[in-house]
Amino acid sequence: MERRQIGLYLAAIVAGGAAGFLAPGTAAAMELAINPVLGLLLYATFLGIPFASLGRAVRDVRFMATVLVLNFAVVPLVVFGLSRFVAGDQALLVGVLLVLLTPCIDYVMVFSGLAGGASDRLLAASPVLMLGQMILLPLYLLVFVGPELVSVIDPAPFVQALVGLIMAPLALATLTQWFARREGGREGDPSAVGRSGVGRKGVGRTGVGRSGVGRKVVTAMQALMVPLMMATLAVVVGSQIVGVRQELGALMAVVPLYAAFLVVMVPLGLLAARPARLDAPSTLAVVFSGATRNSLVVLPLALALPEPLALAALVVVTQTLVELVGMVAYVRFLPLLVPARKTAV
Repeated sequence: MERRQIGLYLAAIVAGGAAGFLAPGTAAAMELAINPVLGLLLYATFLGIPFASLGRAVRDVRFMATVLVLNFAVVPLVVFGLSRFVAGDQALLVGVLLVLLTPCIDYVMVFSGLAGGASDRLLAASPVLMLGQMILLPLYLLVFVGPELVSVIDPAPFVQALVGLIMAPLALATLTQWFARREGGREGDPSAVGRSGVGRKGVGRTGVGRSGVGRKVVTAMQALMVPLMMATLAVVVGSQIVGVRQELGALMAVVPLYAAFLVVMVPLGLLAARPARLDAPSTLAVVFSGATRNSLVVLPLALALPEPLALAALVVVTQTLVELVGMVAYVRFLPLLVPARKTAV
């Protein structure tokens, strides 16, 4: 499933859309399934983030500085420019901003690894990227959409989604990692959880053993990542597809913006890596980090928006579809743009 995950994700989207069209009565059931499935997916995603390696990421100064500047200084400027094309439609604008302002912390590692990028460095940087976007996203939204639009958003469901679907899985994942590390320490291998390679959906495989509840949970959630991703895409698309059929024209308006973002971030990522004099794998990782977005982590926030902004959730899902296609092109062509002989100094 890991080797065929791109095709499986697309198949899940098609299956969900077909179910929504052919059996509209299932939309309500699929909508009820969104939060439980998404909560499990985000728990599994956060479980793969090595929060214990936060110190290691901070010490990787050149790579970390490059990734942070690209994602939190360069990308917002690009997003602001692109979002002006849909500034007249509040739902489209909020959806585009939510997804493009948040750097990916999960399957970016898979695509980067397939292209020869330094996925281990991205994995170590993922806690910093997650914390950074949680802090900065509200500020960016306030600046880009203005206080008038922000003020009409009822904070109650927004906060509920933030706490129930992001903060709670994040805290539970951190606690699970802590238990797994303690079990590893009792077995004489305190670093068992946190050793990374490139695994499913880009989340680093942790070196878990066969004993201990924490380690068994980590192993089980690793095995469920691709099915959970498929289930999430299927129920989100299936529950929304009929209700937004008349809005397909509006959704198509954001596709060129997402495609343009993928194109523009290639030269910008290469330029950002140049002053740091990163080697080829690290340069590739920087480009992938700047281009891939955190669509499924911000999806609960989009789903919690009031009815006039309900289309924002589909705007977020549309970005995932465009990005999956774009990542195939990235894996094929990006290595040609980064000389393999380039070395760090």
